[in-house]
Amino acid sequence: MKTAIYPGSFDPITLGHLNIIKRASGCFDKLIVCVMVNSEKRESGLFTPDERVDMIRRVVGKLPNVEVDQSELLVSEYAREKRACALVKGLRAVSDYEYELQMALINHKLNPRLETLLLPSSAKYTYISSSVVKEMAHYGADLSDFVPREIIETVNEKIKSGRK
Repeated sequence: MKTAIYPGSFDPITLGHLNIIKRASGCFDKLIVCVMVNSEKRESGLFTPDERVDMIRRVVGKLPNVEVDQSELLVSEYAREKRACALVKGLRAVSDYEYELQMALINHKLNPRLETLLLPSSAKYTYISSSVVKEMAHYGADLSDFVPREIIETVNEKIKSGRK
């Protein structure tokens, strides 16, 4: 069984993330979407890792070969534990490439059985990021073109509760 991992912070999951999930799930027997705790973003997340996992599960529930998990391990070690052969990473712009290439090389050094597949974002999602979604939600913008409908209310409620 070929297992891949799509790691990320997903704070929150966007339509761009969902597009990568759907495309990658068609390439592997199992895709694990894993909320990773990013040491640089540890304190600045809008949602807790548990809340992110819950939102992702609501969004991918109809995709039979997609699982959702969370981890604080290095992704290369997590992949080893899950017997995954690949990491899937989305690229929105050329500027993402250099960073993702560096990470791919490091992960392969730490886990030589692990490959990284870089999937370019679909053109209609290239401009979407979790940071942009949070900023738009802060100003009350319509999020329907940016995040899955299953979580729009959750994102808006979280932003409102943070303003109090």
